Amino acid sequence: MARRYDPERRQRIIDAAIRVVGKSGIAGLSHRTVAAEADVPLGSTTYHFASLDELLVAALRQANEGFAAVVRKSGALADPDADLAEELARVMGEWLAGERTGVELEYELYLAALRRPALRPVAAEWCLELAEILAGRTDPVTARALVALMDGICLQVLLTDAQYEAEYAREMLARIIG
Repeated sequence: MARRYDPERRQRIIDAAIRVVGKSGIAGLSHRTVAAEADVPLGSTTYHFASLDELLVAALRQANEGFAAVVRKSGALADPDADLAEELARVMGEWLAGERTGVELEYELYLAALRRPALRPVAAEWCLELAEILAGRTDPVTARALVALMDGICLQVLLTDAQYEAEYAREMLARIIG
């Protein structure tokens, strides 16, 4: 029996894993549920991802692109005359106003690193990448503090179903920036 060439299969499996986690949480993720969601044979998921942790790493890497893409798209971050606190507060508001399932999914995968050590380097990559972007406008220590504050504000909004307050975020970010 000839094997069918399917160069997008690995990506379809990652996309399916993200959908499964979005619907059922990480507890609902298995090679079997992902194979069914991706409409691929079970052996394809284990061929591309020997363990669920490998699959979660790929899913987290892809999910991390959500917020990072919003930050990268913000041209004002590169403008030295733009109000950095104002721009970061706007970017967080834009991201949090997006599709709620996607935002929650990013955090679910990010927080899974607490119990799955294989995910920790990917979660750390996200923090480092964002800090590097922000360090272009401030110093590295302040950039790390800004990432921590933005992370905390976003997490509180998601966990408490509170309304995002851009003015509060801007004020707190401005305090860190000094």
